[in-house]
Amino acid sequence: MVEKATKDLLVRLVHMCGLGTIIADIEPVTGGLMHRMYKVMTDSGVYAVKHLNPEIMKRPDVHENYARAERIEGILENSGISIVPAIVTGGKKMQRIDDQYFYVFRWKQGKIADWNHISDEMCLKAGNLLGKIHAIEPRNIAPMTPETSSVDWRGYVLRAKEENAAIASLLEENEDLLVCAGNELNKARASLPAVSCLSNEDMDPKNIMWDNGRPWMIDLECLDYGNPISHVMQLALQWSGIVTCRMDMDKMIAFFDGYLGAYDNCFRGYSDVVGVAYTWVEWLEYNIQRALGACMDEAERALGISEVRNTVDRIRYIHDITPQIREALDTRLRRYVR
Repeated sequence: MVEKATKDLLVRLVHMCGLGTIIADIEPVTGGLMHRMYKVMTDSGVYAVKHLNPEIMKRPDVHENYARAERIEGILENSGISIVPAIVTGGKKMQRIDDQYFYVFRWKQGKIADWNHISDEMCLKAGNLLGKIHAIEPRNIAPMTPETSSVDWRGYVLRAKEENAAIASLLEENEDLLVCAGNELNKARASLPAVSCLSNEDMDPKNIMWDNGRPWMIDLECLDYGNPISHVMQLALQWSGIVTCRMDMDKMIAFFDGYLGAYDNCFRGYSDVVGVAYTWVEWLEYNIQRALGACMDEAERALGISEVRNTVDRIRYIHDITPQIREALDTRLRRYVR
């Protein structure tokens, strides 16, 4: 059920964008972990509306980041990449009403894959899609000091205990693991080559719509320039089951098969950068903050608490499965060596 205040905003948005008259109840769309999505049916068509999280929109440089993502979205669209772009109204993609921000999309028929039912073929096609994106504008860059993770885990433990938060004991029990994860992430980032390309670090299974076996990329606000080695490593792991803590090495290799078939920069040290999988510590920190009150409402706080628990489990699983991942990368990608 959509709250009245939100419904009123969406009615105004539809009118402002000239999308016709709403002819059915507005429906919330499940699946988003940061923003809120709605299905809106009017007499001119069916639309997906993304209501951007107000807390995120308060961040420094957020509008600059979104503008950059919109420019890259245009490049991908012109390059024939399968994406679902935001509708332009009044010369803008992002729409604003009462300090609330929205993107509007034409409703895309298709299905999001169940995390537990992703096939080797889907991994192959998703990897190939990522490779095509990375192949558009790859370039060597000057070596830079890598971005490091420096989360104050002890500070979060103490704050959670002081507030008697639901996540306090979980953070305290796993503090050493989280420190280790941050160190491994920093070590992997320091091992990445100095290359950059257009990319979508958020191209995980929940952000791909499947229509007759063809993958379409949705949720494009994370488009940016990034390191292709880091992004393919993280996404290959996500598509092969690290999110659900059920890794399938065949799926990971299928993702790399599709990727390297579209874009191969001859890098072969993937087993040395498996630690980039620990970027989950950054998602964990964001959800700790939500669980401790930096959120829109109690529903978002509850989501933050849930994601803290899920993400700690995931980080523990990554720690346990890393030796097997490295072995598969060292032994099963050799056929690509020239």
